[in-house]
Amino acid sequence: MINRIVVKLFLLTSGLCLLILASIFVGQTILFKDYYANNKMKQLSEAVDMFKLDYQKLEDDRDRQELEQQFYQENNAWIAVLDEQGYIKGTKDFSVKLYNRFVSENSKINFTEESISIPIYYLENMYDDNEQIAIFKEKEKQVIEIHGLEKDGVIYPYELISSTEESLYEAKTPFYMLDGGLDNVDYWKNNLLASAVNKNVENKDTVKQILYGRIDEVHIPDDNSLLYATPLSNRQFLDRIKGFQIDLIFGNVDTTVPQELTYEENGINYRVLIDQGKDSNGETIYYFTMASLQPIDEAIEMMEDYYIYIIIGVILLILLAAFYFSKKIASPLLKINRTAKRIANLDFAERVPVKSKDEIGELSKNINFLSDTLHSYIQALQQDIEKERQLELTRKNFIAGVSHELKTPLSIIKSCIAIIEDEVAKEKKEYYFSAMNHEVDRMDRLIVDMLELAKFESGTYKMKMEVFFIDELINNVYQHLQINAQNKELTVDVQLQPIEVVANEHWIEQVVTNFLVNAIRHTPESGQITISTVEENATVKVMIENEGKPIDPNQLEKIWDRFYQGNKEQRSKEGTGLGLAISKNILKLHDVDYGVYNTETGVCFYFYLNKTI
Repeated sequence: MINRIVVKLFLLTSGLCLLILASIFVGQTILFKDYYANNKMKQLSEAVDMFKLDYQKLEDDRDRQELEQQFYQENNAWIAVLDEQGYIKGTKDFSVKLYNRFVSENSKINFTEESISIPIYYLENMYDDNEQIAIFKEKEKQVIEIHGLEKDGVIYPYELISSTEESLYEAKTPFYMLDGGLDNVDYWKNNLLASAVNKNVENKDTVKQILYGRIDEVHIPDDNSLLYATPLSNRQFLDRIKGFQIDLIFGNVDTTVPQELTYEENGINYRVLIDQGKDSNGETIYYFTMASLQPIDEAIEMMEDYYIYIIIGVILLILLAAFYFSKKIASPLLKINRTAKRIANLDFAERVPVKSKDEIGELSKNINFLSDTLHSYIQALQQDIEKERQLELTRKNFIAGVSHELKTPLSIIKSCIAIIEDEVAKEKKEYYFSAMNHEVDRMDRLIVDMLELAKFESGTYKMKMEVFFIDELINNVYQHLQINAQNKELTVDVQLQPIEVVANEHWIEQVVTNFLVNAIRHTPESGQITISTVEENATVKVMIENEGKPIDPNQLEKIWDRFYQGNKEQRSKEGTGLGLAISKNILKLHDVDYGVYNTETGVCFYFYLNKTI
């Protein structure tokens, strides 16, 4: 038995730990990368949303550039705001203005004196990587040749050739500045756009143009240091922006919905987010964000090399820990098993020794507690069975009582009908009809009272509480029953205080009515009834005391039972025997004290109600 438990626990523990280890390994080497990427993009998307709000609040270009730089520092991701043509906001200020130019379009050459401004920020020097775009300041009044793509009236340059020797007016064959060689020629190019132009030669929305003219003006902002200090100086990021501009030109991207792109370059994965918006002037802008996933790739590579040592060490620890755990837990489990068997045989004398404060010790305590609880529950169950027998007896008595109560009025009605049918005592015909009507009313009251009593005793009825003055309620009840008291020439002493209480007004009125009717019924003629209220802390005590014969002390508790009649000879022909039983259940649902006691001159019924706070 011990060996079987030890082996099972050992195998289970070892297998579970190895499964957890394998899950961690798989999760960190395979799933973690995707989790990191998705979580990174989620955080980046939230950061971009915050960036949009902050960007819209700023109007100065320097502040906006500083915001982009701050975004890079906080999120380790590059961000730029592009205009509708795909140019970085502010870079259109980097431009050259041509005048007296030749234009070649669809193999037709035209000359125009109109000037045109061409953005040059996306062009790169093909012969000198270190030469910055600011060198264009030296190109004013020189002749240049620009190859570009026109769409919707906007020219996107992809080649620019400048020469100090060419003369605009002396050139016999413009548009061939490179044919003479590379001497005295500066060559600038947007390689990505040039390549895309060659691949989309049949695109009908764009037109290739060659412009040949003299530089009238070179526009380079005086203070562009912030632009070069921002993440825009990243070559890969700038290439991605150029690629997005190309997609805009040739309609290869749906800008109406946010875009999330993935690409790999030099073995490094990148994620790009593109979202469209509006600036303060209502013009379309694009928020272009790029993040590198290189850190997680490097971390995973290091983890894969390190895991082999971790796995070997962890497996050894798992085997040792599983064996010790199996031996340690088996012994108390056997003792618990023996005790559980004896409990199953209803032998509650056996106890499990508690020798530790860990889970095994808690389990031992729980087994002992279970034994005690089962023992007590079995005893309680036996008591409940006895109560059920008593309840069954009560139900039988109840049915018998109802049958008896209905039998009497039915017998009276049957007798009256027989007398009327036999036409005996015709002069008393109205009397017999009145008697039958009286008995029908009595049966109706009996059935209504039985239904109300069943409703209260069902355990599902909920009292709806409200606030009212108890003195007003008692006065209303007394006014309705005053004629009954006057018929017996009773003196009613009303001693009420205006107190607000919280209770169900309708059912408390029923209780007061039952108590007062009972008092009038059992008070001898010319006797006295006292109705009073007394405040006691947070409650008010309502008392209805009447002169008359006291109740047998042994019967004080029984008078609340249904159909109970202490003296069969004094049985009332007006009541149903359910009034006090209904009152008892109403007061129980209010969760208040109630009762009855004998006084020097008679009997006093009372109950409590809660006052308003």
